[in-house]
Formats: sequence, structure tokens, C-alpha cells
Amino acid sequence: MSDNIETSSSGCTAASKRALVIGGSLAGLFAGTLLLRAGWNVDIFERSPDDLDSRGGGIVLQPEVVEVFRQAGVDFSMHALGVSSQYRVVFHPDGSIQSRRLAPQTQTSWSLIYSTMRRAFGTQSYHQGRPLADIRRNPGGRVTAVFDDGSEETGDLLVGADGSNSTVRQLLWTDAEPRYAGYLAWRGLVPEDAMPEITRETLHGDFAFANNRESHILGYLVPGERNNTTPGQRFYNWVWYRTVDDVQLRDVMTDVDGRYRGYSIPEGKLAPAWREHIWRDADALLPPAFRAIVRATAQPFAQAIRDLSVDRMVKGRVILVGDAASIPRPHTAASTSKAATNALALQTALLRLPDDVDKALASWEPQQTALGRYLREHGCQVGNHLLFGSASPKQVG
Repeated sequence: MSDNIETSSSGCTAASKRALVIGGSLAGLFAGTLLLRAGWNVDIFERSPDDLDSRGGGIVLQPEVVEVFRQAGVDFSMHALGVSSQYRVVFHPDGSIQSRRLAPQTQTSWSLIYSTMRRAFGTQSYHQGRPLADIRRNPGGRVTAVFDDGSEETGDLLVGADGSNSTVRQLLWTDAEPRYAGYLAWRGLVPEDAMPEITRETLHGDFAFANNRESHILGYLVPGERNNTTPGQRFYNWVWYRTVDDVQLRDVMTDVDGRYRGYSIPEGKLAPAWREHIWRDADALLPPAFRAIVRATAQPFAQAIRDLSVDRMVKGRVILVGDAASIPRPHTAASTSKAATNALALQTALLRLPDDVDKALASWEPQQTALGRYLREHGCQVGNHLLFGSASPKQVG
């Protein structure tokens, strides 16, 4: 927390201002931690009663996330943050190399960033099992969050950081609904020491890609269990984009227990018939090394690709950040970095205008809204070219 406490014209200090952050994943932790560093009192409310976990789902580490770590006072080394790769390699369907170029970067995991930010924020003001039910905007700029259990919390700012299915957005941005893009991402993680020999010889250590008809796959190494970056203890992470119509999508998103999950199936919940489907498609469409790693995956999972960008991110003292405000397609590698950018810019605006929260939010909003809109458009162009051979949008429902 900052030692420089600003006094506003109303007699309130920055430390007496309170932020309610709805959503305890990455966007909420980024915003909540940086608001703490700006001198605010912050409480994060997460709907899930359990710790969040993605078992290492891969993310390209972007500079904005590293900057959040720095601003949050996280002590880190780049080696501990992920796994480096040197080359980007594209394969033809027959396994021959189409292109290979030097492109150093670091791949990390969702769980590593999450656990790092949980430690940075602390446990005292992180509240689990608190689903949001309603929002009341009060006279004088205060805002009240009403939770499912009937409890209420009031603050000077409510940050909607509750992801692509945001309750905050559904309550106040009623005309903003994500739209299905016409394809999904099959995903998988394989322990490094269980990688098939052909995959180890061909893909290990590089950032690899392969394209085919209505098919685009990529893969790279990420930290393993307990965020381990030691060689031999990491995961190979693959993501395979495939076109799926509305009817098929509903079947995919109905899990092994018969529960419909909407737009994502977690690891261990995919119905067995779809695992067999993935293997058959892999035999038909993928180069041998990718085919082998897909078949070596014990528990594939799935994520429907959707598009969203809101026209406004501020309504009074309620704001949206991260995927609650805009959902870029994964091809942009920008979902996590966008959430970090939103939080860094929010901190800057509130520090620059500590006496006028409304003016600070008004100055923060335009650039962040433009970023969300740009990422949506760019992601649509890339994704539609890769999957449909067209830059024009192909959205369903």
C-alpha cells in the first residue's frame, strides 16, 4: 500500500476509499492488487467457494503482466515465470517444415500467474463463495453489491472483473452478449516426460503450428505441476482450433455427467465420445508429431471461441475490466495482457486524479474501450482467416 495518502476536497483520504472487486481470477487480482498499491481499501469477491485452478493452461507471457508483477512488488526472476522458446515453426500436414524463424519468447501458465497474484494480494480481503446477485448505485457515487446470501457491501467503486460470463455485465450492460465465432479450441496438457518420442524430437522446445482445412493447431512447453519450470517436469500444452456448428457445440459442452456447461468443458469432464472424435480428426488432419501428442492426452478439454467488446466500460462508479468488458480471440494472445493493461491504466488514472474518481474513470475509459474493440477486430480477422479462409466475421447466434 502506498505511503502517500492523498486528501480529497470532501475530506476523504485515498485510504478511506473502498473498491469492491467482483471476480477473483486474474483480472480481479490485477485490479485489486494495483488498487491496494494506489492506497485504496480493496475487497475481492469470488463466486467459487474453491481456489481457482487451470492446471497450467498455457499463456504467452506478455510485458504488461510482468509490469503488474513489478508494480505489485512481486519478487521474481524471468526464469521462474515460465519456459522459453527460441523458434516459431510451422509444419505442413505431412510433417515437413513450412517455415522456421527465430522468435524468442516465454510461455507461462494461468495457474502460475494466479498463484503469484494471490500471494501478492493476500488472503484477508479475498472472499470466496460470494456470488453476486444485484448492484445498487446510490446517491453520492457510492455503489452497493448484493450477494446471493443476502449480504451487502458498499464502496466507492465496483470493478466487474468476473470474466466472459460476467454477472456485473449482465446486470448493467444488458445488451452486451458474447457471440459464438463458429469454432472451438480443443486443449490438452501432457507431462513432459510422457511426450511421445516423435513429438519430443520434432516439437520439443519450439513454438509450433500446423494448418489444415478448418483446422489450426499450436503447441509449446509450459510450467508443470506446482508451477515447476525444471526440464523434465513441465507440461506440453497444445491448442487445436476446429469448426463446430451450434448443434455439435451443445453436444460437446454437455459433460460426462450429462450437465450442460455452456462454453467450456474443464479437464476430466469431456464425454468419452468426443475424445474418440478428437483422435479420429487428429489422424485425418494433423502432422505426425501433433497427432501423437493429441493421442497422448489423457483428458482433453474444450473452450468455445466467442467475441465481445462493450461500447462503454464505465457506468457511474461501476466499471468492467478484462474479459467482462471484451473477449479477444486467443490468436491475439492478449486476454491476460489486456486485463493487466486495464488494471495498470486504472491505477495510473486514480493516482493522477485522487480527488475526483469520476473524472479519473472518464479519463481511463476511452483508451481501454478502444483497446478492447481493436483486439476483437484483430482476433476476428486472424481467426476467420485461419479457420474459414476469410477475414470477414463468421459469428453464430
